[in-house]
Amino acid sequence: MSKHITPRQAADLIPDGAVVSVSSSSGLGCPDLTLKAIGERFDETGHPRNITTLHPIAAGDMSGIKGIDYIAKQGLLAKVLAGSYPSGPSSSEPPLIWQMITGNEIPAYNIPSGILFDMHREAAAKRPGVITKVGLDTFVDPTRQGCAMNDKAGAEPIVEKITFAGEEWLYFKAIAPQVAIIRATTADERGNLTYEHEGAYLGGLDQALAARNNGGIVIAQVKRLAKEGSLKPHDVRVPGVLVDYVVVDPEQKQTTQTLYDPAISGEIFRPLDSFRVPEFNIQKVIARRVAEELETGSAVNLGFGISANVPRILMEEGLHGAVTWVIEQGAVGGVPLLDFAFGCASNADAFMPSPYQFTYFQGAGFDASLLSFLEIGRDGSVNVSKLSFRPHVTAGCGGFVDITARAKKVVFSGMFNAGAKLTIADGKLVIEKEGKLKKLVNEVEHVTFSGPRGVAQGQDITYVTERCVMKLTPEGILLTEIAPGVDLQAHILDQSEFPLIVSPDLKVMDARLFTDAPIGLTLPAKAPRRLAEANHG
Repeated sequence: MSKHITPRQAADLIPDGAVVSVSSSSGLGCPDLTLKAIGERFDETGHPRNITTLHPIAAGDMSGIKGIDYIAKQGLLAKVLAGSYPSGPSSSEPPLIWQMITGNEIPAYNIPSGILFDMHREAAAKRPGVITKVGLDTFVDPTRQGCAMNDKAGAEPIVEKITFAGEEWLYFKAIAPQVAIIRATTADERGNLTYEHEGAYLGGLDQALAARNNGGIVIAQVKRLAKEGSLKPHDVRVPGVLVDYVVVDPEQKQTTQTLYDPAISGEIFRPLDSFRVPEFNIQKVIARRVAEELETGSAVNLGFGISANVPRILMEEGLHGAVTWVIEQGAVGGVPLLDFAFGCASNADAFMPSPYQFTYFQGAGFDASLLSFLEIGRDGSVNVSKLSFRPHVTAGCGGFVDITARAKKVVFSGMFNAGAKLTIADGKLVIEKEGKLKKLVNEVEHVTFSGPRGVAQGQDITYVTERCVMKLTPEGILLTEIAPGVDLQAHILDQSEFPLIVSPDLKVMDARLFTDAPIGLTLPAKAPRRLAEANHG
């Protein structure tokens, strides 16, 4: 018997006061039509009312996939917990969910994506919750904001600090959803789900288990239906025994602004010369210098921003494949994509479910991470998750906190200050006018990465900007390299709110970084992995 229902019938299944888990990563894998139907039902009937939604990565964006904005309505949405939220340019009108958050209309929480997936897994197994060190001494820690995004959330704590086995840990209570809304490509008549056109598996299986094991229902949105028995069992990622209802949207987008690209879902491999190489500009200079931090044979996580261009730098230098890229949505290997398709990869080696990718990250099984920064603090802490004067431009932490909690090596990249007028001439950086906003500040507004914990754990932390390279040390932030053409005092030391330690071996960054030609990049080989290393810590 087919489980196929209409979007409105799916919306009618959501009871008042329900906890609803939604699988998505911005536009990637978003069950947009089902969320739209829930919002339309509320507009017509006033129901469902006062639901709580869980979004382990994010649901919706500013480019044609509204996602959570369909249900961001007073009276419908009572509380939201998300790894990140839709973001957009400062000149645009904020997404509706941001208006509710900044207007203090509902309690809103920004929980690291890996922890939110862990909360689902614990709920599925009827365990009490997640005990973790991920997030200690960051905004996740209850001694800071405790994941709260506004005053209403601050009045309803979501995380506790506890002592277990003589050590400090964070405790998140498991939350059991009554409804899970997930997405796939194909469902057969029994509800078996395959993901052949998806850019990632995300966490649909874990969310379905959490709902089903706690007496809830699972609604799957798909692109098409198939006859019972026609799907290959090895291709089924969520079995039909976990799926109660199926909604069909033949127009569902694969990811933001992308209806369907078979290279994103791994069905074909693109020629390497079809990938765009970054144009020569300041951001490319930074990405090149970040690339110099890599080792051949490494597994390297990649975040949004300037560092997302590093795979293209290696490609331009003839080093594609020298490292294996791993991203939180689940792709392993290949070429991570840019802009609206960020979170997807073409030519991937494999796709892992996001919850397992986060287990890999939380336990520091990978070699390095390349991430961005908005602010750097005196103690080496980094903010990427909050700017009070432009809140909806920052999406939240996503997997940043999970990734950096124990990472062996992190390279943060960004512009030294905001708004500077810069040019490049004759292999030198020319600073024509300084920016008005300093990014090296005495205290960051939001601690997304804790510098003191990084020092205590012996993490290798580097900060790369267009005008200098810095390292985190127990004594403070050490300036190790300066760009050619830059004045140390006027352009660096005077542009920081706190004193930088100048290395006695201060070097000049390679002038080839500042020229419009390949730089002849070579990478050292990663040291062979030893059993003692695997067992350490």
